[in-house]
Amino acid sequence: MPLSFPVSVEKNLSLQKRMEVLGISEKDLSEQFIQSGGKGGQNVNKVSTAVHLVHKPSGKQIKCSVYRTQGLNRYKARDLLCVELERELNPSKSDSLLQKIRKKKQNKNRKALKKKLEKEKLEWNDPM
Repeated sequence: MPLSFPVSVEKNLSLQKRMEVLGISEKDLSEQFIQSGGKGGQNVNKVSTAVHLVHKPSGKQIKCSVYRTQGLNRYKARDLLCVELERELNPSKSDSLLQKIRKKKQNKNRKALKKKLEKEKLEWNDPM
């Protein structure tokens, strides 16, 4: 029976497919639950919600304490493991993706600056 996490069915299936493609099986994973700390009030002190995931064949270690629930942290840890292994297998693909993101961000900043300068120019030319 495949693992089920407290996310949508589509996300569960997507994660399972990614893990199959990368050759990750649940037998290869060692999972520990630890107390996370941070926001969460009394719950943080009582419940071990953070996940420490180790992929034995590659030695990759992922610690995830992003969410307040153990189930979501388990899902996110596996997702991060897939991202790490994909980056290791296809470094050029991840580099090109990062370059695209940087370029989009630069264009967005450039457009925002241009818009701001045009607005200031109009304010200076306005004779009140």
